Amino acid sequence: MAIREARVQRDEPQLPAESVGADGRSVTVEDLDRIVALSGNISEVIWALGLGDNVVGRDISTTIEEAEDVTLVTRAHDVSAEAVLSLNPTVVVADTDTGPPEALEQIRNVGVPVVVVEVPTEVAGIAERIAAVGDALGMADTAREVAASTTAAIDRVVAGTSGGERSEQDPVVAFLYMRGQAGVYLMGGDGSGADSMIEAAGGVDAGSAIGLDQAFTPITSEALVEAAPDIILMTTTGLESVGGIDGLLGIPGIAQTPAGMERRVVTIEDGLLYGFGTRTPEALERLAEGFATAGSASTGSATVGSPGDATDGGR
Repeated sequence: MAIREARVQRDEPQLPAESVGADGRSVTVEDLDRIVALSGNISEVIWALGLGDNVVGRDISTTIEEAEDVTLVTRAHDVSAEAVLSLNPTVVVADTDTGPPEALEQIRNVGVPVVVVEVPTEVAGIAERIAAVGDALGMADTAREVAASTTAAIDRVVAGTSGGERSEQDPVVAFLYMRGQAGVYLMGGDGSGADSMIEAAGGVDAGSAIGLDQAFTPITSEALVEAAPDIILMTTTGLESVGGIDGLLGIPGIAQTPAGMERRVVTIEDGLLYGFGTRTPEALERLAEGFATAGSASTGSATVGSPGDATDGGR
């Protein structure tokens, strides 16, 4: 998916730019000619700042169309210091989840500035994340405009759903994180990130509602029955990994939920759900549309997916 351009005035970078990263290290950035972005939402911000043409390396979570031809510098989710350094970067931008730590240290040790920003886990943290990246790259004013534009777009989506007001008609939505091949079956709860997206899109997070105080908890049939979700939310790859909707319904407890009985499943691209960046307004629009469509679906309907995503992995 391409980034929707924000209408902002893009200023020239003010360099050198000095900042203190989320890792507590002071960083001075003097050159933006060759940027390596090690997070999908960092890449979104860099493109929104107008610096996309300067990006020479990316990590696997960067899925925006604009970055398709940019060199990949990770093995799975692990950064390869050698791959990064082979690109002669002038700055590397990472977040607190980027690793392994030794790889980042190896990059620093040859004199490349490494900026580390916090990982956002809720919609409310997006503006701060955008500002942090902009400050570190000497584009503070542009970043604040991008943040304001993104926040306004999010507010419009929220106002169009429940307007921030909860009601009995709001669907109860369970986010299930699954990687079938690896035997990973988890339900999202408080702090999962998906909870914030569900709430902003007009739903009630099922895991939080039953008191799951950890971000992710192994799925049990008892918890699913207690949660009684109207809708199940999954990533597109997660649903595919368990064999689509029919495979999902074979997992103990799923078929006994209202969502399972009515086959109400909403799917969304992994990077879009977890991005917490400039694409979040579009992600929320897709979720809100998906929740509305799934809520009106009849028994035996196909999996309901967000526009542009795989919608029926069970066929």
